[in-house]
Amino acid sequence: MVSPTKTSTAALLLAILLAGGMFVLGKYVERQDFSPVTISVQGRGEVTAVPDIAELTFGADTLRQATAEQAMSVLSTKMNAVMDAVKQQGIEEKDITTQNLSLQPSYDWADGKRIDRGFEANQSLRVKIRDLTKIGQVLTAATSAGANQAGGVSFTIDDPENLQVGAREKAIANAEEKARALALQLGKQLGKLKGFSEGGSGVPVPMPSYAMDQALMRGGAVESIAVPSGEQEVVVTVMMTYELR
Repeated sequence: MVSPTKTSTAALLLAILLAGGMFVLGKYVERQDFSPVTISVQGRGEVTAVPDIAELTFGADTLRQATAEQAMSVLSTKMNAVMDAVKQQGIEEKDITTQNLSLQPSYDWADGKRIDRGFEANQSLRVKIRDLTKIGQVLTAATSAGANQAGGVSFTIDDPENLQVGAREKAIANAEEKARALALQLGKQLGKLKGFSEGGSGVPVPMPSYAMDQALMRGGAVESIAVPSGEQEVVVTVMMTYELR
């Protein structure tokens, strides 16, 4: 048989543990967080380069033709002549892509009534030029062969991966420099790298197409038009997390 004294003592101890949870035998039980302090910093790196690829867009339309078949036949003749002229400038077939091809009815309105006038067809091409000195020659050849529409020219870097590697190295160095400076300000030392993420972008440099449009409408050569390519920036940003000790 359990004595009343022992029962009372056990009940009292249980009550203390349940009620306080943090006080046992006259001492506080301290909960310590042993997880290391971390900091996260962002780094940015960029490199610049002159674009080595130009992309031109131009095309042709048929105006009104009596039938859809006739419109497509006229368009095919025009565009074959344009593509042959472009290829003669050293452009490979793999660098010529159809951007748009359309066939639609043509009509007028009179006294609120639609009057069918036949069909119109048009096609536009995107042409990649790897020799930037040939931009004017390609445009002149295309317009002389029958192209009467121009969309514009844009510049890109054919292989930006090497530039991204250089930009990434700069971004990592930038982040590490920031982390060491922050650790010093906090009175700590930089510890292990605990996390890493990356983002980045290349900024295209488009050129307005109004100069080419005006030349095409006049039917003149465009070889003499200056088409500066400028420079492009390849930017990489990184986020790095470090332990402090």
